[in-house]
Amino acid sequence: MVRPSVSLRGRALRLLTQRDQSRQELNRKLAPHAESPEELAAVLDRLQQEGWLSEARFAESLARRRSERFGLRRIEQELQMHRLDPQISDPVLAGLRATERERALQAWTRRFGIVSQDPTERARQQRFLAQRGFTSDAIHWVLRHAGERHDEA
Repeated sequence: MVRPSVSLRGRALRLLTQRDQSRQELNRKLAPHAESPEELAAVLDRLQQEGWLSEARFAESLARRRSERFGLRRIEQELQMHRLDPQISDPVLAGLRATERERALQAWTRRFGIVSQDPTERARQQRFLAQRGFTSDAIHWVLRHAGERHDEA
């Protein structure tokens, strides 16, 4: 029994039902199945016109998925990898910038919970936050204010 091949549009819709995708990401995933780059571009254009493919929705989705664990720098880098228009990514990043300190504090609390007086341990805590893409301002704020927040709780 021969299975009918799935159309390019069908493949794209299957990928988009799993999660929002950027145009660049869909282009990369569908290119091996397209007969020509023009055909692929036409399918992607049509999906965008119909509202199935939205770069703004993708940017918001990515930021929402990543914001609990990662900082502004890491998410910004990931958005740039998808070659999103700054008009789309800048508002999303502005929203993350406003919550950067609180998100860094939450990540730090889940991992450590106690401010260390040992310089080696404090450096380890700083590296933990830096590797997750939090800004240096947020990292220093967390290490200064985490003890105060812990005392209030």
